[in-house]
Amino acid sequence: MAGHPREKVIPDEVHQNQILRELYHKELRTQKLYTQYHVNPLRKIHTITRKPMSWHDNLEEPADARFLNLIHHTAQGPRKKYPETQTENQEVGWDLEPLVNPERHDRRLNHFRVCSDITLYKAKTWGLGDDRHK
Repeated sequence: MAGHPREKVIPDEVHQNQILRELYHKELRTQKLYTQYHVNPLRKIHTITRKPMSWHDNLEEPADARFLNLIHHTAQGPRKKYPETQTENQEVGWDLEPLVNPERHDRRLNHFRVCSDITLYKAKTWGLGDDRHK
């Protein structure tokens, strides 16, 4: 029954030795010694690349114009590559021109800080910590 715990049988040294002997013979039966080696024709062969900064390796190869154009195109920013945004995150900041002409002399849009004698006096009294003028 599933509810009754079984007594765990502790194997003695003779039994453990018999198990190890069977494992050893099983390994010897399946072991095969290879003396002739060859390349597997079904597996792709990895080529070893040359050193990129070696001057004598780079002399023989001419520059590939198509590859260089592809590299330069990928190095450009997205605004130079595409006429419109490709993702929603690119929409933020895509148009760099301001919607409203920033005229500095227009008083409706630019509220500059103006200092007069009264505002300078009040700023200095607040800076000193004078509480009676609040």
